[in-house]
Amino acid sequence: MIHKNKSKIKINKTSHLLKLGVLLLVAACSSAPNKWDNINEEGSFLVYRRQSLIGEESYKITSTKDSIFVSSLQGENERGRITGVESELHLDKNLKPAFYLNRRLTSKDTIVNIEIKQEADGVSVWEKNRDYVKASNTDFFPVHSNIPAGVEMMLYHYYFKQGGTGSIPILPRGEITMNFIKKDTAKIKGENVILSRYVVEGINWGGRTVWVDENQNLVALVKANTQIREYIKKGYEEAKPLFVQGNVEEQMSALSKYTKDLKGTQAKVKALVGGNLVDGLSETAQEDMTVIISDGHISKIGKRTEVEIPDDAEVIDVTGKTLIPGLWDMHAHSNQVQWAPAYLAGGVTTIRDNGNELEFATSFRDAIANNGALGPDILLAGMTDGAGIQGNGVVRARTEQEAKEVADLYYSNGYKQIKIYSSVDPELTKVLAEEGHKRGMTITGHVPNGIGNARGAINAGMDMLSHRSRILTVLFPGQKVEDLGSNYILNNDITQEQIDDAIAFLLKHKTVLDVTIALDVVRAMPKGSVLESIEPDADRIAYELFEGKRFRTGLSPERSKAAKADYIKAMNILGQFYRAGIPIVAGTDNIVPVFGLYLEIETYQKYGGMTPLEAIKTATIIPATAMGLGEQTGTLEIGKEADIAILDKNPLVNISNIRTVSAVLTNGNYYKSNPLWEAADFKPAE
Repeated sequence: MIHKNKSKIKINKTSHLLKLGVLLLVAACSSAPNKWDNINEEGSFLVYRRQSLIGEESYKITSTKDSIFVSSLQGENERGRITGVESELHLDKNLKPAFYLNRRLTSKDTIVNIEIKQEADGVSVWEKNRDYVKASNTDFFPVHSNIPAGVEMMLYHYYFKQGGTGSIPILPRGEITMNFIKKDTAKIKGENVILSRYVVEGINWGGRTVWVDENQNLVALVKANTQIREYIKKGYEEAKPLFVQGNVEEQMSALSKYTKDLKGTQAKVKALVGGNLVDGLSETAQEDMTVIISDGHISKIGKRTEVEIPDDAEVIDVTGKTLIPGLWDMHAHSNQVQWAPAYLAGGVTTIRDNGNELEFATSFRDAIANNGALGPDILLAGMTDGAGIQGNGVVRARTEQEAKEVADLYYSNGYKQIKIYSSVDPELTKVLAEEGHKRGMTITGHVPNGIGNARGAINAGMDMLSHRSRILTVLFPGQKVEDLGSNYILNNDITQEQIDDAIAFLLKHKTVLDVTIALDVVRAMPKGSVLESIEPDADRIAYELFEGKRFRTGLSPERSKAAKADYIKAMNILGQFYRAGIPIVAGTDNIVPVFGLYLEIETYQKYGGMTPLEAIKTATIIPATAMGLGEQTGTLEIGKEADIAILDKNPLVNISNIRTVSAVLTNGNYYKSNPLWEAADFKPAE
């Protein structure tokens, strides 16, 4: 008994000491300094567009007893467009945000882009071009697609503080997730620096690749919201190739997942049974047809009652649906793999990428062409610009030797075209054209500023031209586009003689026109209008694209009226070009991802005087022929590739039925559209 009592006393004493230790530990923790106490940090990020340095963002983080203040100032000179953006973020010591303001600085005024404020009854949110809203949730972080790097760095600190897993809500909309990928070693000033690589989803469309240091500070990110940008903390810029390649790896990993999740097991032989066939040649649909597809090519076409279906065929019932040739987007900038499911969902089976980072573009193309990844066929046009701050991208032709090196670079990487951009010197345009033609490539792009007129660009060797505002300078020999001014088609009397002379010139040189008219349609939108009034599917795009693609500023009533009259008059002229035999190809330039292609085709029919079939041809056989592939694809004929869009309604009856794509077949693979839309984070069709 005495022994037991002694034991009990000993246990109680130990328990008391343990409790005391815990109390002391808690006290020590409660008095431990917060890492954000007395902080006074400054730094900067270098801003790159397509790997070309275009600006710098400086940030500052300070704190008081209760609050943390983050300020950011970003300045850019992007192709001669000088912009400034200032941001301000207030947080408490637990990194909970209380206030965020992002505003664009101009020479005349300051324009608020977004403001989010914590208030007693919730959170107020204001976005440019949107109505004021009140959010009830107070657990959030302010995030938008153009979030400054200094603010984004605090987002990640907040995320890690919340546990570093799962998702967190953000305002104005959505949520983000942050997934650890691996440790990377960057060589900085001869020293190895270990960085953690993450993929963050929910800020821009798809994922951005992010690197943080051992203290969880942002070091670099590569993002794309229809254009690739790199933000690299000053001092780490020599590791840019690591960051570029790391992003390519994560993009290809995402594409592999799309393929695994959506492609499934595909039969080598397929039978599309009972559909109405628009072959791309005839103005009428052939009804109740069967199409047999073997190894990705059309082997038989005929009436349902007359075509024998092979025993090993997968039978796909398309009764009542309309089959048309797969669509082409001839002015794509597919800077992220989310384009793969999105394009296929919309019936687009081939794209010409009209300017991209070489490392990503070639990897994307090859994954689809060589490795069977999900996506449209990709043809590449290599972006090339000249000297100076107005140049676009990192690939430049500033001398004759550089022009030859550019031609070699793109040819050796399997590019079909060289794309001339606006700052290329007139003499070097000729060199690029000669060197490209020697290697079997064609030359496309902008009318260079130094040439200023479509005729001069064509005489310098360009085979294709982009954007109707530059193209239609062909009507005014000897005059440059900058001398003609805005709305120059509307503001000039254009005679039939001018039009006929331009037609003769373009036919003589076999010039292909990539007019991107949907750009004009959207840019002419009146101020205060919602984009859906012009592009009815705009609200279906991924929410991360809203800020740049859906929330349009619009023009004053007077300017909008003039801009619309200008593009309508331009389309009347372009319609005459088309009927004379000049190839016009449909391209979007990403104005509204995927859906902009429908708007382009509809505008050709509405204002260009084209029949529905003629408008469809601008996105099927005409681009296929222009790219040297008219014998392989572009129409639905026996022996051709089975690039097929399956529509619920016939577009020959109403061109807007082009929007009713419900399935697609390409490279021998059949996909239903809605799972593809959902994978791309677009709303599915109803």
